[in-house]
Amino acid sequence: MRDFQTPGRSAVFAENGLCATSHPLAAGAAIDILKRGGNAMDAAIAGAVLLGICEPQMTGIGGDCFLLYSRPGSDKIHAVNGSGRAPAAASAADLRDQGLQAVPLSSPHAVTVPGAMDAFCHLAETEGKLGLDALLQPAIHYADAGVPVAPRVAFDWANSAATLQGTARQAYLFDGLPPKVGQMFRSPGQAEVLRRVAREGRDAFYTGEVAEDMLTALTMRGGVHSTADFATNTCTTSTPVSGEYKGIELVEHPPNGQGATAILMLNMLKHFDIAAMDPFSAHRAHIEAEAAKLAYDARNRFIADPDHTARLQHMLSPETAEKLAALVNPNRAMAAAAPLSEAVHKDTIYITVVDKDRMAVSLIYSIFHGFGSGIASEKFGILLQNRGAGFTLEPGHPNELGGGKRPMHTIIPGMLRQNGRVVMPFGVMGGAYQPNGHARLVSNLVDFDMDLQAAIDAPRAFCDGTVMNVERGYSDGVRQHLGDLGHKVEIPQTAIGGAQAIRIRNDGVLEGASDPRKDGCALGY
Repeated sequence: MRDFQTPGRSAVFAENGLCATSHPLAAGAAIDILKRGGNAMDAAIAGAVLLGICEPQMTGIGGDCFLLYSRPGSDKIHAVNGSGRAPAAASAADLRDQGLQAVPLSSPHAVTVPGAMDAFCHLAETEGKLGLDALLQPAIHYADAGVPVAPRVAFDWANSAATLQGTARQAYLFDGLPPKVGQMFRSPGQAEVLRRVAREGRDAFYTGEVAEDMLTALTMRGGVHSTADFATNTCTTSTPVSGEYKGIELVEHPPNGQGATAILMLNMLKHFDIAAMDPFSAHRAHIEAEAAKLAYDARNRFIADPDHTARLQHMLSPETAEKLAALVNPNRAMAAAAPLSEAVHKDTIYITVVDKDRMAVSLIYSIFHGFGSGIASEKFGILLQNRGAGFTLEPGHPNELGGGKRPMHTIIPGMLRQNGRVVMPFGVMGGAYQPNGHARLVSNLVDFDMDLQAAIDAPRAFCDGTVMNVERGYSDGVRQHLGDLGHKVEIPQTAIGGAQAIRIRNDGVLEGASDPRKDGCALGY
């Protein structure tokens, strides 16, 4: 039990349904959908689309999504890949010929076709109850009426405003400046797009005037996208991957997401007595950081488009983890694994919903960097992601940019099963941090028996390139000890990631937790 005399928040307990996400208006909309008879999929889609209006620097209909979900009465977990593809004419060789060594973040070459809308339309039809029109109404309302800008949103908005270019500056800045806390943000152009999708379905987004608006924004800047690239883009279903850690099964979305990295990390951590360590000690943070360096190096080598991913089973194998764990020196930091050119960053939203029938949905949705590519369509103001910056230009690499390919993605939804039963949909935002965050959250729960909210609140550390970012929640003594071990320690300007989770307890009660690093909350009824 937490100390009620120190700042903090309690987990939220409910019986009939619960949502946890990074903005309270989206959580409220999801619960309203449940109360109207919608299921967890309906609620998750409604909340996610609204998050694109509440947190436009993080996500939006110009982005991608990944989902894990289980149906009522079943513990089988399904995976849906709502990530978009590079245009058919995309060519790494062409960019190399221009002297480029990486895909430029704010160029049309970084823009893959937005995949989330197709996934939302597909899942509303195949898994939902209320229909797409009902699910898009909350976002339509708030896009028209406006949303007061929340504190963390305002902080991120100001940090990323320089990315915005051309029309996007008119749509997302206020007299050339980012908004202040409480200032109203409206997006009437996106409201019109959503009204059309509500009436006509996914084709209203991927063909016709809306698609042409996005295409024009790209081609006028030198993009090679075509009407066919948009019209033919579809989500896909796949089989999740999983690994076991001390009786808990971690279930992850398969590539092109990086979920296998979290499984590899936990497989490595099994070779250390983590539970015997102080949870907030330099020793634990060091071992975790070293495991992350090795696991992320494997990610950079192997994870790519599902049709091109090499040696996934090698990443998931216990033997691989054992060999990598043997490379960890408990008393000295290793040099960072040589970074590839893939861009990684920290801008994502996550929403999880469990309903009265115990359908569970874990949904992550992003435009990648803050405000994505910074390119917005002129008429409707659709911000376009820069997920194509997740490709490499290295010749022959499985993740090399190519026509119709999906890039390696940082966003990963997660779920936990115990004794074959789904017990917790969860997600940890934070770009590259996400696999590390999944492994740490599982370890907090399993090794240290933390309460769910405490496990999310706990301070974080992450080796990002050559720097080990250590949040202020750690003591100066821990930072000094890590420096003595050879880490280059800094306190990050921005909190590391964010997280939400819903635990389905053995007594049938739902327990929801939401990260105080964001503006959101858990709500139930």
